[in-house]
Amino acid sequence: MPAFRSRHLCSVAAALVLTVTAPATAATAVSDAPTAAALREVLFVGNNWEGTADVIKSSGDFAKVGRINVIPDKSARMAEINADPIKWIYFQAIRNGVGEGHDQFVDDMYTTPDGASVVVSRPSFADVVSIDLATGNINWRFPVSGYRSDHMAVSPDGTRVAVSASISNTVHVLDIGTGRQLGSFKTGDKPHENIFTKDGKYIYNMSIGDVNTSQDAPWQDFTKGDRRITVVDATTYQQVRVIDMRQRLDAIGLKDYSDAVRPAVFSPDESKLYFQVSFFNGFFEYDLATDRITRTKTLPKNPATSDDRTTFVNDSRHHGISMSPDGSKLCVAGTMDDYATVVDRATLQEGPLVTASKPYWATVSGDGRSCVISESGADQVTAIDFATGQKVVSVPVGDHPQRVRIGHVAANWSGTNAG
Repeated sequence: MPAFRSRHLCSVAAALVLTVTAPATAATAVSDAPTAAALREVLFVGNNWEGTADVIKSSGDFAKVGRINVIPDKSARMAEINADPIKWIYFQAIRNGVGEGHDQFVDDMYTTPDGASVVVSRPSFADVVSIDLATGNINWRFPVSGYRSDHMAVSPDGTRVAVSASISNTVHVLDIGTGRQLGSFKTGDKPHENIFTKDGKYIYNMSIGDVNTSQDAPWQDFTKGDRRITVVDATTYQQVRVIDMRQRLDAIGLKDYSDAVRPAVFSPDESKLYFQVSFFNGFFEYDLATDRITRTKTLPKNPATSDDRTTFVNDSRHHGISMSPDGSKLCVAGTMDDYATVVDRATLQEGPLVTASKPYWATVSGDGRSCVISESGADQVTAIDFATGQKVVSVPVGDHPQRVRIGHVAANWSGTNAG
């Protein structure tokens, strides 16, 4: 899977950035919502290059439940892009840069609390949409500022979604039911991951800088931009803290390591943050109270994987980390090393290296027993048992699965609007 570069096109696009915050636009009325008792827990798998999402059982055999088309308005969106030279430039830059030669039609997904709709961020269309799961129609659409949407997070009560607008260095927080913007805040360069704390009081945003340039040598790290964790009050959206991992890495002698925080996960008590960084085959443990990196875990390299950083997909050697509900095990997607592994949190000893093709995300099954990874290179998701570290099952999905999220649908839903 070659990492296509488009430095010239991206530089042209960057010079043309227009940061405009647009309101959500209504499309159709939301259908009658199923009652809470009639809901079924599932996993949504976003097939990024295909513009679909597969819905599978959240545990057990992870069998397919249905599929949805997340770009039902593709013709309208493409007409809009083709009519605007600046939008067209960005659309092409996404395709030839972070998209590796493909359009990015679905990055992240969360269902509404009533299970009636799924909210999807669509990078190539620079928006967030709510799709009615009964009809396949769009309930509302929110164009993000700038020209690309990215990772999202949902509040603990399920009423708000935070979405990264990676080109305008902004996070928008939206009402999940209406798409109305409730607030926004500024970040470092290229905001990526978002995490709400369990009490819903704070939002953590990780900015990763420029990941689609070939200036990847350690001495060129400064060219990647302003990478930091921005912590904001989730009510006022005012910044309360900035954590620059550059200083924390330097303090433990790791000056040649990237400070671009990629996927991350809190311990159950939120005293520790476990995070991956660009180019590194492993992860770090960060203690929030002492403001220090307390442990470093280096995971095995695949002998077949080149150490040439310019070949890493969007600077990710490893991309995907989750934790078992009891906090005893971590699950790591070793993206470029083509494996996933369960790591004991107390000892940091890894388990079996489960062969996987470009695993790009890791989450937890509905019953908490398995880690579920997306294999973007094999178009499947794979469940790995937290207790044994062994593969349980693989399920085929669509083209280039990335994000996998727990959601809820009507108990009798079977996905009637596949693309």
